[in-house]
Amino acid sequence: METGAIKIIFVVDLYNEGVDIPSVNTVLFLRPTESLTIFLQQLGRGLRLHEKKECLTVLDFIGQANKKYNYEEKFSALLENTKHSVSYELKKGFVSLPKGCYISLEKKASEYVLENIKSSITTRNGLIPKMASFAEDSGKNLTLGNFLNYYHLDPRFMYKKVAFFRLCVLAKVEEDFEEPLEKVITKALPKFAAIDSSKFLKFIQKILEQRSPLNFDRFSLEEQRLLQMFSVTLFMETIDFKKTKKSYENFEQLAKCPRLLAEIKALVEYRLEHLDFVEKEIDFGFHCPIDLHCTHSRDQLLVACDFMKPETVREGVKWLSEKKLEILFVTLNKSDKDYSPTTMYNGYAINKNLFHWQSQSTTSETSKTGKRYCHHKAQGEKILLCVRDSKKDAWGNTAPYSVLGFVNYLQHSGSQPMNITWHLEEPIPAKYSKETKKLIVG
Repeated sequence: METGAIKIIFVVDLYNEGVDIPSVNTVLFLRPTESLTIFLQQLGRGLRLHEKKECLTVLDFIGQANKKYNYEEKFSALLENTKHSVSYELKKGFVSLPKGCYISLEKKASEYVLENIKSSITTRNGLIPKMASFAEDSGKNLTLGNFLNYYHLDPRFMYKKVAFFRLCVLAKVEEDFEEPLEKVITKALPKFAAIDSSKFLKFIQKILEQRSPLNFDRFSLEEQRLLQMFSVTLFMETIDFKKTKKSYENFEQLAKCPRLLAEIKALVEYRLEHLDFVEKEIDFGFHCPIDLHCTHSRDQLLVACDFMKPETVREGVKWLSEKKLEILFVTLNKSDKDYSPTTMYNGYAINKNLFHWQSQSTTSETSKTGKRYCHHKAQGEKILLCVRDSKKDAWGNTAPYSVLGFVNYLQHSGSQPMNITWHLEEPIPAKYSKETKKLIVG
């Protein structure tokens, strides 16, 4: 092929991987594949760089012929760094592709792909028929885990105002049911789907598997904080351990929801099976269940640190004087519609060890707060940095924060606001490779 003597090679599963012919400039797809890995391997045969090759041409003869072909899934595999939908990317010209890459679709092809996406599994109307025919299509029982794995879905996508069991009823593969907390649990499911702390997930399993009523008096301090995290996630309420009547009532109602309880259990099990890192404990100075690099909502983080009124926090920073702890909540990509000019603080990673952060507009270097930032270590105070990419995640839910750990003051410039450079006690890990492409500027 390098000499041009061979123009075309037709293969079936022979050159999916392990073959390096950089001069290949055209790839033809002549059969569908459910495996994203195989799809990317096949595509990769033509993505090698070569001095005589300006671009790769991909000709797909399958999509229009096979109604089950999932365009959105295939394009999503190429757009891992975007928080937008494939439809948005297609309309904008695939702006989130890696540097040097582009996708160009003719008008008719674009229209066809958009129509395919509208009727695909990534819409509620697309999910229901897939669930109805799942056992026949996959040869597996219809369970949450099997369904997510078979169609390569993120569980957060599943929960757009409806639970998996409710979708099963709509697909007529489950009998209808009525449970008292369906609205409450359905609203909480996206938050459970975002949890990636094995400590928290295992605690939730323990709570949900208990057959006897909870005895709040038997919980350790760390377990009490984990229970607060669970309660604020599900019921949006904290527990007063001196007045537990309301909390007991909540858990009694939860016990009357066997199907939705089973769904939470299945979701927690799925999340545990798909964790891609091992968390590391960090020293808060008290029994705090928050671990390094785990992802939590703002409310979960606050109640884990014994602040029982998380709904009152509106700023991107919270000083907990009794704990000698300051929590910085940083949203990296802000939009004008979500933030006022006085709260558009500028936060970004300088490199994997340094982070630039801008204080509130009223904070000067001579103020009590400013002095606390500059001298926190000498005063025995800790500063916890938590970041998220944007206010909403890719599925339209409120985005949680990733715990980057404790930071120490290095230097600052300016006043009202102060521009502070923090030194992270733990470097930003490889887990955040997607985020650091946006974060790191030097």
